[in-house]
Amino acid sequence: MSSIIAKLGALPLQEGNSLSSRASIVSATPTINLLSQRRADFKTLVESLEYAAQGETGYNFYDARGNLKSVLAYKDLCANSKVIARRLAGFNLARGSRVALIADTTPEFVELFFACRFAGLVPFAMPVPINLGSHAIYVQQLKGMLVSSQASIAVANLDFVELLNEVVGDLGDSNELKWSGTPEQLNMLPEIDIEFAPNTPDETAYLQFTSGSTRLPRGVVITERALMTNLRGIVCNGLDVRSGDRCASWLPFYHDMGLVGLVLAPLAAQLSVDYLATRDFAVRPLQWLKLISRNRCTIAFSQPFGLKLCTLRARDSDLADLDLSCWRAAGVGAEMIRLEVLKKFADKFAAAKFDERAFLPCYGLAESTLAVSFPKLGQGAKSIRVDAKTLIEKKVAIRIQVDGRKCNEFVNCGNPLPDHQIKIVDDANQEVPSLSVGSVLVKGDSIMSGYFNNSEETAKAISSDGWLDTGDIGFLFEGDLYITGRRTDVIIINGRNIRAQDVEELAEQQPEVRTREASAFGVNNEDGSTSIVLVVECRLASATDRQALINRLQQMVYMAFGVSCIVELVPPHTLPRTSSGKLSRFAARQGFLKRASIDQPTETVTYTAG
Repeated sequence: MSSIIAKLGALPLQEGNSLSSRASIVSATPTINLLSQRRADFKTLVESLEYAAQGETGYNFYDARGNLKSVLAYKDLCANSKVIARRLAGFNLARGSRVALIADTTPEFVELFFACRFAGLVPFAMPVPINLGSHAIYVQQLKGMLVSSQASIAVANLDFVELLNEVVGDLGDSNELKWSGTPEQLNMLPEIDIEFAPNTPDETAYLQFTSGSTRLPRGVVITERALMTNLRGIVCNGLDVRSGDRCASWLPFYHDMGLVGLVLAPLAAQLSVDYLATRDFAVRPLQWLKLISRNRCTIAFSQPFGLKLCTLRARDSDLADLDLSCWRAAGVGAEMIRLEVLKKFADKFAAAKFDERAFLPCYGLAESTLAVSFPKLGQGAKSIRVDAKTLIEKKVAIRIQVDGRKCNEFVNCGNPLPDHQIKIVDDANQEVPSLSVGSVLVKGDSIMSGYFNNSEETAKAISSDGWLDTGDIGFLFEGDLYITGRRTDVIIINGRNIRAQDVEELAEQQPEVRTREASAFGVNNEDGSTSIVLVVECRLASATDRQALINRLQQMVYMAFGVSCIVELVPPHTLPRTSSGKLSRFAARQGFLKRASIDQPTETVTYTAG
């Protein structure tokens, strides 16, 4: 069957009938849809699905070798979700009850997600155990989500149900679940003959748990109105979606960019999507590029580390079979964007006809549903260089040309979406002028209602007049946003604000650091002072070579910032990541303190904006 699928995948996808994911032979849903395109002009998510179900487009799921394994046309998604919703009705849950879904990249997750919305329930995606560290940490994370969400139902597929059962068994008195199990077990329950009330714009559409890169995850409450506002902004303004667009994604469904950007946004514009599971992408990243090339996908997003992985894995012989000229919107986001990563990707894949003008660096966060700002399409990644010393000492971005002075280069993340505003404020919460660095605040209809069942954290994040404190720092120039880091990533030593990213870049430039991964953070000393710690992934085995690298890094940090630094070398692929794949400085710091047996409080060090 794989050979048949391979031949089908090589054919143009403009025509043909899509089949359900349960069919014995599957063909991908088409790119061209006979249904007249509507660009996210719906009041609710269910309304957008019911319209998309009138056409032939949908979701396509591929295995690690690029073979099409299952298809879920929107018409089948709509029908299947209604059946599951009637089974969920048998639990007699109150409208708005939460349903936990371990979000593997499968049709079953998408069906369950929409079934919840048909039934008036609130789904939320929980991560699969990939790049999360130890088994115990993963179990504890899921337990925290189930408890804080007060979930009534939890579902996991066969691959992860034993882990879910372990978590449920560990809940004890905090267990509010009425049922947990697999999609197959849920499908054995009877359907209830019921007429569901329609969703309304002010209802909660879903919870999005933050990835927890600097703190424990919290449940972001997103209403239907906020969701549909953000989807319209993405579809109409950010991407200018048109007929003939097709998407490809490896992003996890439990991350906001994966769920909102590459599951819900394509649906709202009736586009077909080709999926590669995140764990398969990690092993064979070029399969994602092969999907884009073979199926002529025009829209695909990645975090910077995904682009870096493709660049590192690609051999010259791989490029001959790739044609990336179709890729018009290469979105980049979800973490700090380094121009060097984009340049190396563009240089590597220029032979595969990748056009660097397709790069679309954007800014967003779960607390604003997803997207906040986009640059103009077709201009590629624009950046400005600023004087590093002035940035550190005066919190001002002074533009410079390359003339030998130490500089920082920041990527343009564009203008805010319509009906959204961005402002930069100082430590006294006063708005600062252009090119002044401070806290990034956002306001608009995409902003979350708050953190679920957490009024204290909500009050910290959203002001009385509706401004969301993103936790990021940056500056505005000519109306465009430039992100310089997060407040928690600024290490203050002797009154100087040192960006963790700048320290990490020194290590990542060393040839011995082949994985190009490092994590920098501050730790408190017994005398109340702060020290910089730099944890670096390294393959060096010789004690002499390792000590030489440590000495060199310490000298480089001192020369660059005038401070001493503790350097720790760890094996490759051991630095902890969040559920979204970002390096977690919070977890790296906790791990260092544990290894060093330093008697310090376990909470994150608090730094001021800067």
